[in-house]
Amino acid sequence: MGQIAVMTLDRAAAGHMEVSDQLLEAPYNPHLIHDAVLYQQAKAQQGTHSVKTRSFVSGSTRKLYRQKGTGSARAGDRKAPQRRGGGIAHGPKPRSHAIGMNKGQRKTALRSALAEKLRSGKLIVLDALAPGSHKTKELAAHLRALEAPRALIVTDQVHDNLFRAARNLPSVDVVHFSQLNVYNLLAFEKAVVTRAALAALQERLTG
Repeated sequence: MGQIAVMTLDRAAAGHMEVSDQLLEAPYNPHLIHDAVLYQQAKAQQGTHSVKTRSFVSGSTRKLYRQKGTGSARAGDRKAPQRRGGGIAHGPKPRSHAIGMNKGQRKTALRSALAEKLRSGKLIVLDALAPGSHKTKELAAHLRALEAPRALIVTDQVHDNLFRAARNLPSVDVVHFSQLNVYNLLAFEKAVVTRAALAALQERLTG
């Protein structure tokens, strides 16, 4: 078991927290992390793009001119794909872009990314995170004091004051520990995690 320092929102020392060696010593696996990021991005794609085929384009189905004797190539109705205003051939239709990645791989990738944050000193553990005010300015000042003006805040409880204070900071995001994934963890240089959230993550990733 290793120990990491814990502090308050005002940067006062709040003791230490024990962290499992299974988490601290998890090897960095760039290939698996890359797969996890692709998995999250593909899953987030809406897939609502759609085009009209010739069946859905408005217009007459009358044959444009007779089959023979005109000297022109034979033609059907004006909704053919090769004609201006016609339907689109083989265009995109609504579908899911999600790709598969099993639960064990996702857990290993998140453990690897979290361990790398810990080893590089880019993960700050707070005793608790429940601001007394919803003022954005105050939260921004606290994060600057923690040397984490651009950070992902991972908490065990998303308090209303915290949510309201952080939503106007474009370089800050707040997530519940159950929603943490490799993509949003790597999207920020630093992560600010509450003691309870880290304990829950450790149980989830090493159990």
